Parts: sequence; structure tokens; C-alpha cells
Amino acid sequence: MGKLVSWPAALLLIVPIAPALHYLVGAPQLWIFFAAAAAIAVLADWVRRATEQVADQVGPAIGGLLNISFGSLAELILAIFVLTSGKADVVRAQITGSIIGTSLFGLGLAIVVGSIGREKQLFKRERAGQLSSLLILAVIALLLPAVFDYTGRSSTASGRLVVTDEQLSIGVSIVLLVLYAANLVYTLITHRDVFASDEPRGSEASWSLLASLAVLVTTTAVIALEAHLVSGALEATSESSGLSPLFLGVIILSLVGTASDLFAASWFARQGKMGLVLNICVGSAIQIALVVAPSLVLISWLIGQPMTLVFSSPLDLFAIVGTAFIVNAIAADGETTWFEGVLLVGVYVLFGLAFFFV
Repeated sequence: MGKLVSWPAALLLIVPIAPALHYLVGAPQLWIFFAAAAAIAVLADWVRRATEQVADQVGPAIGGLLNISFGSLAELILAIFVLTSGKADVVRAQITGSIIGTSLFGLGLAIVVGSIGREKQLFKRERAGQLSSLLILAVIALLLPAVFDYTGRSSTASGRLVVTDEQLSIGVSIVLLVLYAANLVYTLITHRDVFASDEPRGSEASWSLLASLAVLVTTTAVIALEAHLVSGALEATSESSGLSPLFLGVIILSLVGTASDLFAASWFARQGKMGLVLNICVGSAIQIALVVAPSLVLISWLIGQPMTLVFSSPLDLFAIVGTAFIVNAIAADGETTWFEGVLLVGVYVLFGLAFFFV
């Protein structure tokens, strides 16, 4: 399998802690929750590594599709298990947290790290413009069900709508998935030369295709186990820690799912690859909005736990909208400075405080 012994391999020692605490020790749910959450963050990085190794061997077009398809796998699995426990509001909070976490905290931290010793960093405005435009489009689509719900109920005497929130959410989800599929065709096939990155990621190890697939399958299965433990301990953790389920979803669960992207973004920023950083951070937020969120709506109906895209909290809506417009402003000039990174992290901290006190 090549050179696998490294600090990421050492972090795999975290993975068996939560199952041992749950099945052998019978430890408090709070310990199990955070141990399993840490394990998911570690495993998400291995999913990313295995996917990149497969992508290197199957060509740029298919490889790009694989990176996109498996980029948010850990977040999707975690959200599904939380959803099966009937906590759709926590899943919506996780969606909000993932969007603001990668776009504000992840991008801001990467800009700060990458700006050490540099006056500014440059990136391709074409790709950044497309990413920010997609993010704004996704935000508008996510706002639609909430606006529809509020407008419909306030403008009808009975408060009942001709089309339900569930039906509208399914329709919006299908449109979002179709739009994202069109974006894949545009960036990976018809306009591949325009959006091809001139900043290669570089491979840390050379694995065989069989080994890469084995790592991908194994880590996915273990993530499912850890996600089951997280969802089972969520309510007890909220009670014992004093943290609301909303805060756990927006901050803790979202950071767990996106930890791999956050570390990768800072790593590439330090190497001066700001174009890759934008692809990782903003691209991850777009995946959440255009792929993960609509997929969860459709999956929720299949498993008998229907979820809508109606974000009832004004704070959720304000955070998502604010994030989209901040990213659009950052991407407009094709360069970043350390102060912009500090501003992004600062806004994320303010949102975190707001969700904590709510």
C-alpha cells in the first residue's frame, strides 16, 4: 500500500476509543459522543486521501467526479444517522454549520496561515467567480422554502398551503441536484480547460487501485459505526454538557464533518495554492447546499423520517445569506490578505456566539 505509516496513520488510534467506551466500558454518553466525533474527523481525512489516490489513476474527468462525489461523504453519513433518530432540526443546523464553517472559518484560517511571510495571495478570478455565483444560487434556493412557508401562512386565512413544505422541499431538492449535475458537465467536460487548476495537489503516497478502494470501503463502514454512536449520544450529551442540540449541530457536528477540508485548506494555503483553497472551502459549501442538503431531503422520505428545507430560525437564514455575500466579496478581486482571513474567522466566531446563546 506504499508509505502509509505517518501521523495520519497514528491518529487512527482514536478510532476504536468510542466503540470501546460504548460496548466494553459503558462510559458516559458525553465521552462517547466526543470520542466518536473525533474518530469521524480522522476517518474523513482517510476518505479524502483514498479518493484522491483513486482519482490519480482514473484520469482528470472521472477523478474530479470522484473527488466531488466522496468529498462530503462523512457529513452525509453523519447527517443520515442523526436524521434516523428523528432530529431533523439538528440536521438543518448541521447544514448551516457546514456552509459557514468551510466558507468562513476554513477559508479564513487558510488565508491567515497562507499569508504568513506573504503580502498577499493570488488566485484565478474565473473559477472563484463561478464558485461564489453557485454559492449565492444555492443560498437563494435554500431560502425559498422558508420564505414560501412564511408568506403562504401569513397570506392565507386558514394558514394552510396548496403545496406543502414537504412537496416544495422535494421539488427544490431535485432542481438543486440537476443544477449541480450541469455544473459538473460544465467544469469537468465542456469547459475543462478553463477551470483546470494549475496548482496540482500532489500525492503523499502511491497506493494501488485495490488498496485505495479497500481503504475507501473500510473507512466508510467505520464512519457509519461512529456516526451511529454520535447520533445515539446526541441528546444525552446536550443535557449533560448544557449545550443545545442546535449548537452541537451548527458547530460541533459540522466541524467534525468538514475537519478534513479545513486541514487540507490550511496545508495548501501554506504552499501558496490559494486556488485549491477556494476549491476546497467554497466547493465544500456548495456540495453541502447543492448535493448533501437535497440528498438528505430525498433520503429522509425513503427512511420514513421526512425532512424539509424550511429553516425556521432567522439566525440560520442570516448566517447562510451573510456567508454567501462575504465569500462573493472575497472572491471578486482575485487576491487575499491576512486581514481578510482574520475578518472571516471573526465573523464565524460571532455566529458561533449567537448560536451558543440561542
